[in-house]
Amino acid sequence: MHIDLIRSSSKSLPHQISETLSQRISSGLLQQGVRLPSVRSLATTLRVSQVTVSKAYDVLEKRGLIYCRQGKGCFVADPEQTRRQEDDRWQDLYDDYLPRAQLWRNFDYSEVKYPFHIAAIHSELLPLKNIGDSYASLVTQQPEIMATYGNFQGDLELRGIMRDHLKTRGITLNSSELMITSGTQQGIDLVARTFVGPGDTVYLEAPSYTGAIDVFAGRGAEMIFVPTDSEGMRVDILTRMCDQRPPKLIYTIPTFQNPSGVTMSMARRQRLLELARSYRCLIVEDDPFSDLYFHAPPPGAIKSLDSEGHVVYMKSFSKVIAPGCRIACVAAGGNILSRLIAAKSASDLGSPLLTQRAVLPFIAGKYESYAAQLRITLRGRLEKAARLLKLYAPPGVNYVLPEGGLNLWLELPASPDIARLHELAEQESISFLPGDVCYSAETPSRHIRLCYSQMNETDMEEGLRLFLRLLGRFLQVSG
Repeated sequence: MHIDLIRSSSKSLPHQISETLSQRISSGLLQQGVRLPSVRSLATTLRVSQVTVSKAYDVLEKRGLIYCRQGKGCFVADPEQTRRQEDDRWQDLYDDYLPRAQLWRNFDYSEVKYPFHIAAIHSELLPLKNIGDSYASLVTQQPEIMATYGNFQGDLELRGIMRDHLKTRGITLNSSELMITSGTQQGIDLVARTFVGPGDTVYLEAPSYTGAIDVFAGRGAEMIFVPTDSEGMRVDILTRMCDQRPPKLIYTIPTFQNPSGVTMSMARRQRLLELARSYRCLIVEDDPFSDLYFHAPPPGAIKSLDSEGHVVYMKSFSKVIAPGCRIACVAAGGNILSRLIAAKSASDLGSPLLTQRAVLPFIAGKYESYAAQLRITLRGRLEKAARLLKLYAPPGVNYVLPEGGLNLWLELPASPDIARLHELAEQESISFLPGDVCYSAETPSRHIRLCYSQMNETDMEEGLRLFLRLLGRFLQVSG
C-alpha cells in the first residue's frame, strides 16, 4: 500500500497515515472486512518505524474505522462482521496510489427517487433535443468527423465562440489562449498533474469542491483550507497562512461557490490576485455557475483583472447545457497553457471533435437567450425550496439562500451523526451530500448540501418536504 508521506509537513507521520487510510475507507477504496497491511510490512513499505504505524492504527481503531485481532491482523470495520476475502485477496495483489475517491461515491446513488446529492440541472430544462439534432446531423452528413482526431488544444472555431463569450464577461484574450477540455474536472486534473507535486502547498476554501480535493490529494499535495464568510475566502487569514507556508497554487470557486453558494466580493478577488502576484503562485479559478445568477450579475472573474498570467480560468459549458457532453474551456497565459496542452495530449489526444462541433451552434447562437430563461426558471425553483425550508426546516437548522447556482448549504445544530442521517434518508429513497467530504481529512462537519434543480419540480417539492420532516424526527431523537 502506497501512502505519500510529507516529512516536512506540520502534520505528524502517524496523523498522515491515519488520515489517508480514513479517507480510503470513507470513499470505499478500502471496503469493509478488508485486511490492512501488518504493522511491520507497512512500516517497511513507508520507511517509518513500527511505532509510527501502530500509533496510526490505534487512532483508526479508537475512531471505530478498523478493528484489530491478536494474531490475525487489522481489518476495516464491518458492522455486520462480514469478511470479504475476495476483496482482501485483490487488495493484497495490486497496490494503488489513490488516497481518496469521494467524487466517485458522490455519484453512486442513481437508484434513489429524490437525488439531492448531485449538483446538476434536470433534463427537462436542458436543450438536449437541440444538441441531439446537431449530433445526428453531423453523423449523417459529415460522418468523416468520427474518423478525425481533433486539435489537441480544441476546435479553433469553438475556441473563437468561447473567446467571444468570455469577452462579454470582461475576460479579453485570444483563441490561442484557450484550450477545450472534457469538463472542468479534466482541467483541474491537468493543472494538478502539471504544476503540483508531493508536498506542494495548495490552498482551498473551507469547504471546497470534492472533485478538486480528490485530484490534489492524488498528487500528494499539502492541502490547507481557508475559512470563508459571506464575502467568500478570508484572504486576510490566507495571507497569514502564506507567511508560514508559501502557496504553490490557490484553488477557488469565487462565484456561487460549491458547496456553500457564497460569492466572493470584488475587493477580495482583487486582494487574492495581489497575493498571488506577491508569492508568484497560480490561482485556479473554477467557474461553473456564474451564468446562473438570479438578480444582479456577479462580480467580474478574477481572470478579468489578471494582466500577468497568474490565473488559470476554467469555464464549464456542459454543466449548463448537457453534462454528458463534457465541454469546458481553460484560459491561461502562453507558457502555462502550452504545458497544459502537452499534458492533455498525453492524457487523451484531444477532446472528441464530434462533441465540440455538436455543441458549437448552440453556444454560438442560442446560449445567451437560453441562459436568461434558465435563470428565471431556477430562481422559481429556489423560491419554492425556500418556502418549504421556512415551513418545515427544524429549529436550529441554518441556511442562507444563494444569489445563484444550484445548491443549498444547510448547517445542522449540535454535532449530529450525519452518516446515520444519510442511512435513514436512503431508506426513504432520498440522497444528499454530507459536508465532511468537502474537506481533505475526516473533518467533522455539521453541514449537508442539497441541490434543488436535479429533479422535476414536483419531485423536488415532495422530496424536500419528506427530507425536512425526516430531519426533524432525526434531530428530535438525537437531541
